[in-house]
Amino acid sequence: MDSSSAAPRPQRGLRNALGLPDLTGNGRFLSANIIDSLGNGLVLAFTLVYFTRTTTLPLVEIGAALTLGQLLSLPAPALVGPLLDRIGPRAIVAVGNLVSAVGFLGFLFSDTLWLIVVFQVVVQIGSNLYWTSSRSLVVLAAANSGERQRWFAMIGALRNIGAGFGAAVAALMVQFAGADGLRAVLLANTGTFLLAAWLIQSWRPAGEAPKASTGAGAEAAPAGGYLDVLKDTAYLRLVGANLGLVFAGMVLPVLLAVYATEALHAPAWIVGVLVVLNTALVAGTQTLVNRWGERFRPNRLLALAGVVNAVSFTVFGALGSLPSWAMEVGLVLAVLVYTLGEMLSGPPSNELSVAMAQDHIQGRYQAAFQLSWTLGGALSPVLLTALLARGPLWPWIFLGAFSLLSVLLVQGLGPRPAQQQDSEQPVRQEV
Repeated sequence: MDSSSAAPRPQRGLRNALGLPDLTGNGRFLSANIIDSLGNGLVLAFTLVYFTRTTTLPLVEIGAALTLGQLLSLPAPALVGPLLDRIGPRAIVAVGNLVSAVGFLGFLFSDTLWLIVVFQVVVQIGSNLYWTSSRSLVVLAAANSGERQRWFAMIGALRNIGAGFGAAVAALMVQFAGADGLRAVLLANTGTFLLAAWLIQSWRPAGEAPKASTGAGAEAAPAGGYLDVLKDTAYLRLVGANLGLVFAGMVLPVLLAVYATEALHAPAWIVGVLVVLNTALVAGTQTLVNRWGERFRPNRLLALAGVVNAVSFTVFGALGSLPSWAMEVGLVLAVLVYTLGEMLSGPPSNELSVAMAQDHIQGRYQAAFQLSWTLGGALSPVLLTALLARGPLWPWIFLGAFSLLSVLLVQGLGPRPAQQQDSEQPVRQEV
């Protein structure tokens, strides 16, 4: 073997050892993900703070307006699905970023409750456009189906880095520049979404099929609709299992702080340490954990993640009976186990969401999968806090039980065989 053929091997070996996908030709897609996550980190954690600092509206009314805006946007994924099948994910994601930019720009002029609701709806519609379509972008970016989980793992790590850095920058702006700093953050965030939209729209992935000809000799696209998704009980099991993962994913943003400080009487600083610990671990080791998990089928990884989550929730629930010094150590241990479950579950759940779908109605399938995210995100704050109000153990009992139920739901799930994809062509078009 000559030296020219041997030279690239160390680089390929390092990429493989780190669990990274082949990035060739996908620089703009990668940049768009980093910029988008940075923009989300800049503003999402401080939306409520922004309106309390820049308006005279009561905090409770602001919170209600933001919640109402989120609820009004819940039907968006179902409307996006058919569009995704018709025009493809790149255009939908670019439009979603533009819509989000308009919504965040509108926040600058929102000084009444109805304006907050209107522009929160706009922001959430943009977010739903993005998230419903984003998994299909990975299908275009991956050189082959075997690299999709690596892409999902890497994007998850990058989003943690970007969101964490963005939140840190926003916190500094709030600390040193007050309301004006928050307005500057909103303007910067608008710019990041515009740039991300351009990057996605100008990206030309190798995996994107050419537009179908509309001439007389063109082959008609196979028909299908949401009824086909509803008949796919295996996919609905995946959606149900993912709902459990969404509830689990809300522990840090919704439950941890109030549980640690109110139920366990832990110092507030430890919550920040635990969130930073989780973010750093996901950012630094997500691709390595996924690389280890490549030896297992995706549904086996999801089952393992469900068991690991249940263990972490058991540890969280047991902390109230420990002395203070052991309780703080236990919190760290619980978050470490919880973070492992998070890293095990993300890439395989996203991989199955696209691998189990029928190709010609992939958009409808992704809309159904996204419903677990939107529904779980909307229900988690009220559900988890209501359970906590009944007693400190109840949220962990609920989360642990749902995690074990998810283990049962994912049994036997796997990618749809190619020959089955080709044979399933419904005879009429449905909504």
